[in-house]
Amino acid sequence: MKEYLVDIRNERLSFFTPAGEVKALNDVSLHVREGEVLGIVGESGSGKSVTSYSLMGLTAHPGRLVGGDLYFNGHYINEMSEREMQKIRGNEVSIIFQDPMTSLNPVFTIGNQIREVILLHTNKTRKEANDRARELLQLVGINEPDKRLKQYPHELSGGMRQRVMIAIALACEPKLLIADEPTTALDVTIQAQILELMRDLKEKLGMSIILITHDLGVVAGMCDHIAVMYAGKVVEYGTTDEIFYQPSHEYTKGLLRSIPNLNEREHKRLVPIEGLPVDMLNPPAGCPFAPRCRSCMKICLSSMPNYTQVSDHHSSACWLLDKEKFERQAEGQA
Repeated sequence: MKEYLVDIRNERLSFFTPAGEVKALNDVSLHVREGEVLGIVGESGSGKSVTSYSLMGLTAHPGRLVGGDLYFNGHYINEMSEREMQKIRGNEVSIIFQDPMTSLNPVFTIGNQIREVILLHTNKTRKEANDRARELLQLVGINEPDKRLKQYPHELSGGMRQRVMIAIALACEPKLLIADEPTTALDVTIQAQILELMRDLKEKLGMSIILITHDLGVVAGMCDHIAVMYAGKVVEYGTTDEIFYQPSHEYTKGLLRSIPNLNEREHKRLVPIEGLPVDMLNPPAGCPFAPRCRSCMKICLSSMPNYTQVSDHHSSACWLLDKEKFERQAEGQA
C-alpha cells in the first residue's frame, strides 16, 4: 500500500524566457496522505500554484520540469503523456481556480459545463449526467438547482459561481481536490461558507485537499499540515499547531506578525515584512529570505541552509536553528 497519495520529491521547475531562466521551484518536496488537508501558504510568486499545476500537468509554456519526481495515486507524473493526463484530470484529481468568473465559460449554461465533465469521464447517459449535475448543485448548497442549470455564469453571484466550480471539481468524486485561492474574490461571510462547505465535503467524500492561499487565517481551522513557501522553496513544514504556535523560520514568524489579533486588548500596529521578494532570474546563493530577514547572519547570504528537524513532523530551513543548536552544545560543554 502506498504511503502517500501525493509524493513530490525534490521538484525543480523553470520558465525559460527570453530574459533567461526563471527558477520557479527549487528543490520542493511535499507529501499528502489520503484524507489529509495540506495548506500551502506564501506571498505571490512563491511557487504555490506552480507546484500544484505541475502535479496536474498544467505547467504553462515556457515552463518545464528540470528535476525531481512527482507521484500521484500510484502514477509517475514525469512519464505520463498528455492523453494519459487527461484521463486523471477531473477524474482522480480536480482543481478549483482562483477566479470562477474567468474559469467558467460565459457562453455555456451552468448545466452544460457540469454535464461536460460527467460525460467526458463516465459512461453516464445525458439524462443521468443531468441528474448528477442537479445532485451536485444540491450537494454544494445551491438552491433551485433546476433553475440554476439553465442559467449562465453572469447570472449568478460570486459565491454561487464558486460553488458551481466546486460542483464541477467534485463531479467524478476525485481523490484529490486542489483549491487555488478559493476564497480570494469573496467577502468574509461567503469565505466562511465556502470553507465550511469544503470541510463538510472532505468528511463526506473522504478526499484529500491541497489548499493554496496567502492568508494564514484561512488555513488555521482547515488544514492538518502547512507548507510555507518562499521564492520557490518550502522553508518550513509542520502541523498546523506547530506552524502557528512554534514557528521556527523567520519568514513564517513575519507572516504571523502581520495577522491582526482580535484577542489583543490594546491596539497594536501590524508589523510588515520589509523589502521585496528576490529576483528569480538571479536567485541568491544563500537563503532567499536573507535580504529581508531581521536576524540575517553572514552565512545566510552565502549558503543555503539544510532542513533542521524540529520535531517528528516539523522541519525548517534556517541557519538560526543551527546557531541555537551550536550554542546549546557549547553551554553543555562549559
